[in-house]
Amino acid sequence: MENLIIIGSGPAGWTAGIYAGRAQLAPLLITGSAPGGQMALTSEIENYPGFPQGLSGQELTQLMQQQAERFDTRVLIDEVSAVELSSHPFKVTTYGDEYEAQALIVTTGTSPRKLGVPGEAKFTGRGVSYCATCDGFFYQDRQVVVVGGGDSAIEEALFLTKFASQVHVVHRRNRLRAEKVFQERAFRNEKIGFVWDSVVTEIMGDGKVTAVRLRNVKTEEESTLEADGVFVYVGTIPNTGFLEGQLELDDRGYIVTNRQGHTSVPGVFAAGDVQERVLKQVSTAVGSGAMAAMEAEKFVAELEDRAYPERTG
Repeated sequence: MENLIIIGSGPAGWTAGIYAGRAQLAPLLITGSAPGGQMALTSEIENYPGFPQGLSGQELTQLMQQQAERFDTRVLIDEVSAVELSSHPFKVTTYGDEYEAQALIVTTGTSPRKLGVPGEAKFTGRGVSYCATCDGFFYQDRQVVVVGGGDSAIEEALFLTKFASQVHVVHRRNRLRAEKVFQERAFRNEKIGFVWDSVVTEIMGDGKVTAVRLRNVKTEEESTLEADGVFVYVGTIPNTGFLEGQLELDDRGYIVTNRQGHTSVPGVFAAGDVQERVLKQVSTAVGSGAMAAMEAEKFVAELEDRAYPERTG
């Protein structure tokens, strides 16, 4: 029997581990299939307080893990496949074992949204990628396409200029949504070009990516752009498939919580991008992770004094 299980290992999960560990709950943190989450895939983080020179997402992940483990958070490298929340204690099933817990904190984050066009699935891993930090090195002196216009797209386009000879940013609008600082850097970078008002309709190749087919959303004109790689940044979807029918989710699949991280099931809390619909930043995930841990500590402390409350919502 665990006091607390934390599902997920992004900044919200590690922060929950730090706070719950300091509260002497000896939490068990189950990393999931991508330790560190989206944070670990970010090439450089410049806006997290306390690091004026910036650092990589992988570096920040390692520091957070070290701090959580210092306070007796136990780390399990496994992935949760199912939960049972209709009775207490809660049951958590991973691919390796089954666990019981007095309280849960879900910090499973989000995954990249796919384009859903012909060729995308076929060439994933052979020219189609969702992580420039992971795969940019393989595109030395080659042409690549970045699809999207938000922070992630432009930040990773800038990162890719370290390797690629040319980076084509394809965006369905005529202006970017990224932060001004990223936009200014991108516009100044001679390696970055922009294809405005356009969407990718097909990814083409023969064994590997060789080009993308584009459609202008205003003129409907189609064109072909040669490329050796395609990096997709068109949004994210919450990792909540294993929670359907167990917790209240909104119409986009995000976990519904109140400001303290309480979900529709007492004793189950959520933090980070899996419940944040607006500002998906490391700092907001850290704050919600701390809040969820403190609320979980209160819940566990009160269990001895009251019966398990009925499920609501």
